[in-house]
Amino acid sequence: MTVQLCTPEGMFEPVPYHHVSIGTGTRQVHVAGQIARDAEGNRVATGDLTGQVAQALRNTARGLAGAGASFSDVVRLRFFATRWRPEKMDDFMAGIDRVVAELGIPQPLPPASLIGVDYLFEPDVLVEVEAFAVLD
Repeated sequence: MTVQLCTPEGMFEPVPYHHVSIGTGTRQVHVAGQIARDAEGNRVATGDLTGQVAQALRNTARGLAGAGASFSDVVRLRFFATRWRPEKMDDFMAGIDRVVAELGIPQPLPPASLIGVDYLFEPDVLVEVEAFAVLD
């Protein structure tokens, strides 16, 4: 097993992710920030946080697959969300839940961060996700 996910005793729970990942492989995969665009660059799920999270994760899965990896190899996820407010959490998590089975995303998630930002590089982009994986 290249990646071991765990939450050591005494760390805050429940959270939808593990606090710690241990990567034992030698090859690293870094997937650049993925957004809700299809293969032709067309916008997907404009104005819909749930749909954009799902599409960004689908694009992340494609990036991982291109390097011979999958979500089971991911040691860290980093999400950026525009104009973040805690009230958006249900819609955000619904986007993840929508693609968990489809993409084989571990539950709980690998260690993850959700960072609120004022804006991303285009006004319609509500969320961006980066993934870091380790392979043997």
